[in-house]
Amino acid sequence: MFRIAICDDESVFAEELKGLISGYMMEKGLVFEIDTYSSGEALVKLGIEVVRYTAVFLDINMEKIDGIMTAEKIREVSREVFIVFVTVYVNYSLEGYRLDAVRYLLKSNANFQSTVNECMDAIMDKLNYTVAIKKFDFKEGTKEVSLERLLYIESRLHKLEFHVMEDDMKIYTMYETLNALEDRLAANKFVRIHQSYLVNIKYIKNVIRYKVVLTNGVELVIPKVRYTYVREQFISYQGEV
Repeated sequence: MFRIAICDDESVFAEELKGLISGYMMEKGLVFEIDTYSSGEALVKLGIEVVRYTAVFLDINMEKIDGIMTAEKIREVSREVFIVFVTVYVNYSLEGYRLDAVRYLLKSNANFQSTVNECMDAIMDKLNYTVAIKKFDFKEGTKEVSLERLLYIESRLHKLEFHVMEDDMKIYTMYETLNALEDRLAANKFVRIHQSYLVNIKYIKNVIRYKVVLTNGVELVIPKVRYTYVREQFISYQGEV
C-alpha cells in the first residue's frame, strides 16, 4: 500500500492536490492512503514514524517550520522517503538538491495536473514499481483485476469468491480450484492460510494465534498445522517492506 502525506497550510490547495494524486492512483489501480497536515510542526512530530509514507508533498512557504526545515527533519530520520516540494517560487534548487527532492511543483503551473502525474511517474520509476494486472473469467463477466486491490480469495460452495477493493468492496465469483489460483498467483505475494483462503499478504495487519487480521478488520481462521508457516511468511514480508 502506498501512503502519501501532503503538508500545506492552505487547506483548499491541499484538498485539490489530494484529489489529483487520488485520481492518478485510482487510474493505476493502486491501493493508497493520503493524509494531510496543515503545518510542518504536525509532520515533524511524527519523528521516525514519518517513514510510514512513501512520499511527502511539502509546501515550502509555511509559517514557523517551513517546507525546507520540515524536509531537513525528515532527512534526519530517513533518506528513503520521497520528498516533493510544492511552491509558488522557483529559487530553491540548491536546497532541493541537498535534500534529494524528487520534483518541484509550481502551484501556478497551468498544467498542474500533468506535472503531478509526471511526478508520480518519476516516483514509480524510482521504486521500479509495476502494477500486476490479471484477467479473470468471472460469472459476472471477464474482468481485469489489479492484484493490488485483491484482498483475498475464498473457496466457498464449490466456487471462488474474489474480494476486491474498488470504490467499495466488491465480490466476484468464478468456478475454479483454489489450488490452481495459488499456483497462478505464487509470484504475487499471496499466501495460503487455510484450505479455503488465499490472502494477499500486503493486507495482513497481524497474525494472532490461529487467525489473521486484515487491514480492513476482517479476521480469517488459520488451522494449527498452517500457523507457523503463515506467521513466518508474514514476518518475512514485514522484513522486506
